[in-house]
Amino acid sequence: MLLSIYEFHSPMEKEPLPRKIFSKQEARLKAASYCAYQERSQYEVRNKLYEWGLYPQDIELIISELIEQNFLNEKRFAFTYTLGKFRIKGWGKIKIKQGLKLKQIPEKLISKALLKIDGNDYVEKLEQIIDKKELTLTEKDPYKRRYKLMLFAAMKGYERDLIADILNNNKLT
Repeated sequence: MLLSIYEFHSPMEKEPLPRKIFSKQEARLKAASYCAYQERSQYEVRNKLYEWGLYPQDIELIISELIEQNFLNEKRFAFTYTLGKFRIKGWGKIKIKQGLKLKQIPEKLISKALLKIDGNDYVEKLEQIIDKKELTLTEKDPYKRRYKLMLFAAMKGYERDLIADILNNNKLT
């Protein structure tokens, strides 16, 4: 059927494009590149391979090859993720632990990775976060001010008792 110039299909009516399905060899190369770009967890790589339309047995084979070739390393990923989120994003241990759990990293590995954060650096980072946030608060009531600082630091993933200690020591009440 021919369409006149007045009849057209809107872009919203188009059918979605089918997913590109890669061959096993293409997927292997693409997955290696994906892992070389930045550290990845097995969970992330497995999801990406499923997204590319591979069969489960091929996915497991590719993942084992990536591990053998050292493109994929859960321990290295956990340590890099932990230190990166702490140093760059200023996340606390609670939030980092949740992030690693979402990436399906084993509990023992999460514990080892969290030990890589220096205790003094951890307290110092929390003090910096609280000091920086305090400068932006307009609240005059000291109790509300303290509550907002505690809430902010807790949302960053820091432990409530550590937050309270810092607020008490710095007389931020």
